[in-house]
Amino acid sequence: MSESKGVLQGFKEFLMRGNVIELAVAVVVGAAFTNIVNAVVKGVINPIIGALGSQNLDNYKACLTTCTVDKKTGTFTDGIYILWGSVLSSALTFLITAAVVYFLMILPMNKWKERQAARKPAEDSPLAPTEVELLTEIRDALIAQRIPAPSTPSATSGSIGTQKTHE
Repeated sequence: MSESKGVLQGFKEFLMRGNVIELAVAVVVGAAFTNIVNAVVKGVINPIIGALGSQNLDNYKACLTTCTVDKKTGTFTDGIYILWGSVLSSALTFLITAAVVYFLMILPMNKWKERQAARKPAEDSPLAPTEVELLTEIRDALIAQRIPAPSTPSATSGSIGTQKTHE
């Protein structure tokens, strides 16, 4: 029983992670957004491209071998043909979807994150010493210069003496 409780608890933790919830929201929004993009492609892009020919890009085909066309319906009945119009339509749908997602979702989110990061003080950098700490260090250095260290009294005087003799 405790093992099943552990498994269920682990599954609950997995579901409650931010990444899983964000992914679920992204899938739902993406599915809803697909309808908008498809409508734009079919209602705006296809007619613009269709100004050159058919408004339905699926009608654009190329025949690799001798193809026969049914004169009543206008469809290919025999031969091998490539549906390059449907590929073009799908590519346009993808590009429009990617552009809208980038410019309306990713770019504003990145700018918002940059602004949030700029407002947040850098925690990794060491804090600058305060005036009191600097003054304490200066005082300690001055005291150390006045009172020679007990282990090297001759070294200090010897170096001063050598400097005077060279002058």
